[in-house]
Amino acid sequence: MSVLLNFLHEVWSTAQEMSPYLLFGFALAGLLSQCITPETVERHLGRDGFWSTLKASLLGVPLPLCSCGVIPVAASLRSHGASRGATTAFLISTPQTGVDSILATYGMLGPVVAVFRVMAAFLSGLVGGVLVDTFGGPQPTSGLLKAKGDSCAESEGKGFLPGLRYGFLTLPASIGNALIVGILIAGALSALIPDGSIPVWLGSGFVGMLAMLALGVPMYVCATASIPVAAAMVAKGVSPGAALVFLMTGPATNAATVGVLWRALGRRAAVLYVAVVALSALASGLLLNALFAHSGFGAGAGAGMHMLPAWLKTASAILLLGLIVVPRFWQRHETCTVESGDAELELEVSGMTCQHCAESARKASLGCSGVTSAQVDLKGGRVHVAGPAPQFLELQAALAAVGFQAKAAK
Repeated sequence: MSVLLNFLHEVWSTAQEMSPYLLFGFALAGLLSQCITPETVERHLGRDGFWSTLKASLLGVPLPLCSCGVIPVAASLRSHGASRGATTAFLISTPQTGVDSILATYGMLGPVVAVFRVMAAFLSGLVGGVLVDTFGGPQPTSGLLKAKGDSCAESEGKGFLPGLRYGFLTLPASIGNALIVGILIAGALSALIPDGSIPVWLGSGFVGMLAMLALGVPMYVCATASIPVAAAMVAKGVSPGAALVFLMTGPATNAATVGVLWRALGRRAAVLYVAVVALSALASGLLLNALFAHSGFGAGAGAGMHMLPAWLKTASAILLLGLIVVPRFWQRHETCTVESGDAELELEVSGMTCQHCAESARKASLGCSGVTSAQVDLKGGRVHVAGPAPQFLELQAALAAVGFQAKAAK
């Protein structure tokens, strides 16, 4: 019983520590969704050259897109003429950070790790983009298709209220499941493993970084959900550098992103992508550990430099829980309008994990000829379309272009 109570206490404490920073991050994300339009992104990144790659990596840092939500935006960039380097830079830097995860990193791991995480995301994206442009090999014969209207917030409209709706409804719903899992894992680590119990050779050395690399590369975890797990591991004796390896590789690598990159930019570009993320994470981890060793800072230095009142943390945690749980009872469902004479198709779609995925699948379907309406059942993994003449193969290709596998529903 004491272990269970300790676990629940640690879960609640983690939620309290993260919540104020996350809520502020959600507000900034809503503002960004209104300020950065798809046209702005394409105007600055939709061309070849080093400067497009630089701007792609820089722009990706504050955008609150997970590694699956970033795929359709990258699809639009590529279809509008962005170089392979710019597309790769955007795919590497964007999922690693976001205004919400940057602020949460500051709150739980301190300003040093937060700033270092931003710099590592930017530089890894830039290096990956340059290398793919230079050594990416021959262009594949088929590339990413355009997913019409693929901004993560486009469906919300424009203005103050749509920005709030995106920041405090769409975004929490998209990362909610992953965030809850991350907090539960952090609580379990805190409750079951005594502080400082991880051996020095594993927690602080290069072996620890390799262990975090092996954990992070195949694992899918969003930038925000990775933070409580990393913070819990630091408390148990893992070095800040090893935690940074996990913070970089967990969000940036997953099967969907690598698969789309493989089809759109070529096999060599996909291999370079994974290699750059892995090697830059190890290099960043080593540099961060060296900084801590020579500066005298402790892990998580400065995380509590601005002590927030207990009532604010408690109220923020309750509000965050409400934003994640409550909207699920009345989520907006798009209706599939069937006109007289319309044909209907239903597809089984795998790879959809969040609300961003569902919206990407819906918009990709609507971009196909002969389709006038589409409805996505995220839980059931199905897309239902209707229109004068929907074509299964075109729908299948459009969904594959944004990272999903589709087949005819049984």
